[in-house]
Amino acid sequence: MAACHLGETVPVMPESQLTGLAGWAGDLVASLGEVGLGLLVLLENVFPPIPSEPVLALAGVLASQGTLSLTLLVIASTLGSVLGALVFYGLGATVGRVRVVRLLERLPLVDVRDLERTEAWFSRHGDAAVLLGRLVPVVRSFVSIPAGFTRVPLLRFMLLTAIGSGIWNTAFLLAGYVVGTAVDLGTLGRFLDYGTYLAAAVLVVVATRRFLRNRRTRQDGLRGHPR
Repeated sequence: MAACHLGETVPVMPESQLTGLAGWAGDLVASLGEVGLGLLVLLENVFPPIPSEPVLALAGVLASQGTLSLTLLVIASTLGSVLGALVFYGLGATVGRVRVVRLLERLPLVDVRDLERTEAWFSRHGDAAVLLGRLVPVVRSFVSIPAGFTRVPLLRFMLLTAIGSGIWNTAFLLAGYVVGTAVDLGTLGRFLDYGTYLAAAVLVVVATRRFLRNRRTRQDGLRGHPR
């Protein structure tokens, strides 16, 4: 398969070398080039349980092998991060805290306490939290919501998000780029698959624990407020 790259047809590694998540990501990047990576990062920002870091590293490997442009990968992934962050910013700005919390409480893979910790981070650092938060796991997924609550000026929010996301994405792209020539794509794909399976298992355990904890909390509340 070939990737669309600056108007040219550039060969990429055969899909047979990659399976699972790596194969799916590789197919998308092979079909859409750097734009495909941007879409994957956008998806990860809207659905935080989807990890973008392994995909960024994979794209860095492909760039080291001459199939993609490292510069365009940085630009596309950063643009995807900004667009994804705008979804949460808009949610916070238009829906408001009370309804956002109610929404998050219904999601099995999201803990409202993560949002509360992010809000505390935001209150300590102000607008700078938008930039710094993009460099901190968990916080980076939620920092856009309190930014929307407090109506951080939109252009400032986008600039700070672009800087922080650019640093984060570039780090993983460069990691893949540096080791790219020494890495077999098939081996890398298997490691990415194993990491995905492990992350999925952890998410199932976390979601189950949160469900059981919330059910106990509701039951305790009912017992404490008899009719």
